[in-house]
Amino acid sequence: MAGNRFRYGAWRDGPDPLAPPFDVRAAVDQVGGEILEGRNLRDALRDLLRRGPRGERGLDDLAARARRMRREAMRRGNLDGAVTRSRALLDQALAAEKDALNRSDDPEAIFKHAQLDNLPRSTARAVEELSDYRWTSDEARRLYDQILEGLRQEVLEQRFAGMKQALQNDPEAAARMAEMMTDLNALLERHARGEDTTDAFAEFMRRHGQFFPENPRDVDELIDALARRAAAGERLMRSLSAQQREELENLMAQAFGNSGLAEQLAALTDNLRTLRPNLNWGGRERVQGRGELGYGDAAGALEEIGDLDDLIDQLGQEHPGATLDDVDVEAVERQLGRSAADDVRRLRDLERELRRQGWVQRGQDGLTLSPKALRRLGGTALRQVFAHLAEGRRGQHDLRSAGAAGELTGASRAWEFGDEQPLDVVRTLGNAIRRTASQGSAPLPLRLQPDDFEVAETERRASAAVAVLVDLSYSMFADGRWGPMKQTALALSHLVATKFPQDALEIIGFNRYAVRLTQQELAEIEPTRLQGTNLQHALMLAGRHLRRHPQAEPVVLVITDGEPTAHLDADGEAYFDWPTTVETLRATLTEVDHLTRYGATLNTFMLGDDEGLRRFVEGLARRNGGRVFAPDADELGSYVVSDYIRARRGRRGGGLAA
Repeated sequence: MAGNRFRYGAWRDGPDPLAPPFDVRAAVDQVGGEILEGRNLRDALRDLLRRGPRGERGLDDLAARARRMRREAMRRGNLDGAVTRSRALLDQALAAEKDALNRSDDPEAIFKHAQLDNLPRSTARAVEELSDYRWTSDEARRLYDQILEGLRQEVLEQRFAGMKQALQNDPEAAARMAEMMTDLNALLERHARGEDTTDAFAEFMRRHGQFFPENPRDVDELIDALARRAAAGERLMRSLSAQQREELENLMAQAFGNSGLAEQLAALTDNLRTLRPNLNWGGRERVQGRGELGYGDAAGALEEIGDLDDLIDQLGQEHPGATLDDVDVEAVERQLGRSAADDVRRLRDLERELRRQGWVQRGQDGLTLSPKALRRLGGTALRQVFAHLAEGRRGQHDLRSAGAAGELTGASRAWEFGDEQPLDVVRTLGNAIRRTASQGSAPLPLRLQPDDFEVAETERRASAAVAVLVDLSYSMFADGRWGPMKQTALALSHLVATKFPQDALEIIGFNRYAVRLTQQELAEIEPTRLQGTNLQHALMLAGRHLRRHPQAEPVVLVITDGEPTAHLDADGEAYFDWPTTVETLRATLTEVDHLTRYGATLNTFMLGDDEGLRRFVEGLARRNGGRVFAPDADELGSYVVSDYIRARRGRRGGGLAA
């Protein structure tokens, strides 16, 4: 329409509707990349949400903002401001009264002056003694009345957010407040007894809703709002010194007088404490600052500090079984703003989507990667290994013809329904061309018929039984070899599962003892400071694995950065000593001899340049006939994968490769 004018700006009504959705696979790859660098799996998953996906804010950013706001609230002012203000008003009232007495001809002026000079030093007791005093100065009387009336208003405003607006210019304010509090306590007592309060709550809000601008939707929301403020008031009293607390309590008692409001407030506090016992009712805070905070401001500061403490705890996600569903998004928005709440919603959606799509699953210890994600992680590890192979062109790593169907023989035959062999594209197209030429048809476009198809014949490959022995000693982690070790084992596991499914792979980790590891356990395993390199136990488990597959080609690959320093005694307990002992070497070489007689070749990947390790692996190679490699840590994967492909075809050889 002519004359229309439009204004454009940043979207401010929640999450950007045009923002691209989270790339869940990219998030999984981010976690996988950290695992392949040596990070613990659960830490990597947790940090995905704590630090946020790439380019997004995470829980740590929000928690840092909450801690910063808490520090600011702690420096807001002096909590004793209510008593200090009362003292200041009393001093002003006394000064005005004495000035009026000095100008008065009243015979009682001298007596009144003496009474004022002898007031107690306590503000509360001085205010109490002046309750029956006949003021000469109207200004002094006004200031004195302001002490108690102001304190009463502050307390009620702190406990009921809408009190000031609801009772402004209302001559029946006290009566309406008393009626509301009586009805409120009755409602909460019914709720505490487990009665259905739905209708009672609706009637209460119809009559007294103006006192609650938060517009709670049910009794629980009403209790939550009131309990936070009541707990803040209790913490305020406990945060004062004993003398300050006594002064304030006495002043408050005088402010409410015989109106019954004090009793109703005490009953309300008891009801709220019963209904929300988990709140911080007895804490103390050392809030300090230059300004003097009145009762309402001081309690408000402590309420904000309490809310921020709860929020920091929720964002920390430290308790067992924690999820982002535990984070109160409304509290985040109330304390940190709309954008922070949107960040939490996006992270929560990401966590839910990871679970919905099957990338993560929740166990007793929290989130962990699912088998689906582990397969993707293994694929990533294998691609990284092959990328390194392509750069170095070492070993037999061309797997374009590898697969479950077997090795190509070079022959082909006509396709039959149900064939799983790969299609012979050249012969298939040749058949189609010859057929169309013999029929006198136009060669293009070429239309294929079922009789044109031929498949390449293959022969079944021999299977292999593969044992990969990985050193889990702490030195592997300390020297930066933990990540390459994980990447190598995961890549090999994925290669076997996808390209050589007829092979039987077992991953065996060893430090003081040896243990079989699943792909999941390998991804989750963490380094320990347990001393010992028990290669003998690992070789024993490898031998058991090979013997379970007697028809398969036996392949044993050892990845280690230290000579053996532990072995199993006759009772099955591990014996450790450093430097290595003759008994440990003898026990280890005995297992080597067992594997050698079985026909297995041990190829060792030596990480590190320790002279004792070099002597040991060279002696092992001479004894068994296997090979020794000394790769850099970042080349470990390409060496192991290449050697596995070579070894499973039965191509054994000796020598030392650097």
